[in-house]
Parts: sequence; C-alpha cells; structure tokens
Amino acid sequence: MRDDIPELTEADFSRAIPGAVRRRLCRGEVRSGRDVAALRRFVGMTPEQFARAMAISVDTIQSWEQGRRRPRGAAVALIRIVACDPRVLRRLLSPSARP
Repeated sequence: MRDDIPELTEADFSRAIPGAVRRRLCRGEVRSGRDVAALRRFVGMTPEQFARAMAISVDTIQSWEQGRRRPRGAAVALIRIVACDPRVLRRLLSPSARP
C-alpha cells in the first residue's frame, strides 16, 4: 500500500458522482434534478455559490434540483463545461477572476 495516497473521507464519498453520470452530463444529457444536485455537490458548492458562479438565480438552481424545471440552452452548455472541468467554477469565483 502506498503511503502518499491520501485516505478518502466521508466528505469525499458524499461528493462523489458516478462516472457514467459525469460522462452523460459532459454530453449535455441532464435527465433529472438529481443530476444537477449531484454535479453541484461534486464541485463542493452550496446552491448559492453554484448559482453565483453560473450567473443564475438560486431559485433557478432549486427549481432544477427539485425537478420543477430543467436546464435549457446556455445552461446546459454551462453544465457540460462544469461536468468536464469542475475547477472552472472555482476559478470563476476567485477574486482574481473578477474584472
């Protein structure tokens, strides 16, 4: 066993997203609100942080996650980007990314 590989924590497991779901989201296939919630947890953000990073309202995030609405158009494109490169949202929220 290698000592330089850190042990996974409960937080790591709770944020995990199945590879098949992530690949599907990378293709822009959002099937349910659970997909959006899983992606948000995967990037380690609250609904407020996720909404701010994606430049949409918290109400919209909640509507997606609760299945009242589905992402469309540009929102799906953003979800694809985040699924393929989760670090992009963290970069968008960093102080150096602000104009």
